[in-house]
Amino acid sequence: MSLVTLLPFIVLIGAMFLMTRSAKKKQQQAADMRNQMQPGSGVRTIGGMYATVKEVSEDTVLLDAGPGVELLFAKNSIGAVLTDDEYNRIVHGIEHDLKSDADIVPDDASSLTETDASAADDSDDTPVDLGKKDAADEPKADAAPAEATTDEQPKKSDGGSAAK
Repeated sequence: MSLVTLLPFIVLIGAMFLMTRSAKKKQQQAADMRNQMQPGSGVRTIGGMYATVKEVSEDTVLLDAGPGVELLFAKNSIGAVLTDDEYNRIVHGIEHDLKSDADIVPDDASSLTETDASAADDSDDTPVDLGKKDAADEPKADAAPAEATTDEQPKKSDGGSAAK
């Protein structure tokens, strides 16, 4: 057999080797992460539940999910071991601000722009007319044209107009 005939098989075996190697590497990292769990650590299960580790045994983990709620999970059902800051941010809503000395951004942009007293006096706070008018705002016309329009009946068409 020639090398050209064996080349597709060699490439296929190489690709399978690389895929299984990366999967084993990920499994090993997950096992190491689970072995580093200790009581007091915040964890997220593969189902998405956040809890605190209360007890760790060889194959199981006892989790404290709240006041008086203790749950027994298999060790391989732990999806992630969280840092204390991340766990407190997610579960308790406590933000640990790393930039506590940074400038605080105001809620409005008025303090970000420089204004002087003359510019403030020149601006007027009158509303801008955008062309939309309410029926109540329109001035009423003379009474005679209004009566003339009420006497006229709307014309009904029999459909014989040029619209056909």
